[in-house]
Order: sequence, then C-alpha cells, then structure tokens
Amino acid sequence: MLNEMKIKLPSLSVNESLARSVVAAFCSQLDPSATEIADVKCAVSEAVTNCIVHAYRDTIGVIYINVRLYEGGVVRIEIKDKGCGIEDVKTARQPLFTTDAANERSGMGFTVMESFCDKVRVTSKVGKGSSVTLFKIFGGR
Repeated sequence: MLNEMKIKLPSLSVNESLARSVVAAFCSQLDPSATEIADVKCAVSEAVTNCIVHAYRDTIGVIYINVRLYEGGVVRIEIKDKGCGIEDVKTARQPLFTTDAANERSGMGFTVMESFCDKVRVTSKVGKGSSVTLFKIFGGR
C-alpha cells in the first residue's frame, strides 16, 4: 500500500460534494487522467448519496470513508454506514430498483457505480449498516 486516508462525515447532503472532492484530491497523487478522476467522483457521489438518502433516511448518522492507494494505479474506496442496511443486496443492485419511488429516485446508483469502477463490492446487514467498496485501476482496465 502506498498511502491511506480515513475520514468520517455526518450524513448531511452538503457533505456529498465534500466527500467526492476529498477522495478525488487524495487519488490525484496517482496521476490519473481527468476522465478517471471524474469517474471516481461520480461513483463516490452515488455511494455517499445512498448513505444519506437510504441508510439513515430521516436521521443523521456517520459516513465512514477509507481510501487506499496501491502500486499499479489501484485505488480501493470503502464507504460504510451504520444505518438500516439493505434487505436484499442482489435485488438492490438491479437497474431501476428503488425503495424510494415516492421521492422520484431512479434506482440507478449501483449501476452508475459499476459503470465507472472496475469492481464494486456491496455487503450489508439489516439493522447494522452497509459497506460499498469501489475498485478503480488508473491507466487502464
């Protein structure tokens, strides 16, 4: 491992842009392209938004972000919460699935993350929280 960063933020919507900017700035030490940084920012934005909107719903909780940089341009970004958890991860990862249709949520968050990352891992326990780990390799797939 080359470097590591850990941060925790309250699950406030104003912190979504902060999270993606801080993660992107930290990743910049691997000298990614502008497109690769944009990919990371978009994926982080989706994962953090899921924590804010779904994990904690109408309460304020903590979002934990751990970023690790490795040789070969490999980035591992873990975004965790201690919210309500996801009942069925496989179903939640399907395009257009949402538990919040009343608020016009599109259900595309995981699909977006998967399109911008090389790998996305999701684990969850109902009542305990969720973890989304994003893997990105700068410089090619």
